[in-house]
Amino acid sequence: MRYDICQLVKIVDMNEEIILEVVFDHGEVETPIPTIGATVVTYPLGLKEFSVVYDKRSEDAIKRSKITDLEINLLGESSVVKVFLEPVTLIVGQHDIGEF
Repeated sequence: MRYDICQLVKIVDMNEEIILEVVFDHGEVETPIPTIGATVVTYPLGLKEFSVVYDKRSEDAIKRSKITDLEINLLGESSVVKVFLEPVTLIVGQHDIGEF
């Protein structure tokens, strides 16, 4: 079965005031049934302006995130299962990856 991996990202300023909250889509994966508490390994997230992107500047950098929730939407034509990872907070100025 295919699952859509998502993560809530809060973008804050240096005073930790929320500028924006977005759901970052890591993409779809084909896997056996994921369980809450399992770990997903991805690239760390960063900011390019106000867009959330993977921070691939270091090949050794990985980010481990736990699965916190599974959402099954039965209202559409086909049922979609979203897997939510633990939320992350990115600070404007500290998590900017710039252009590379």
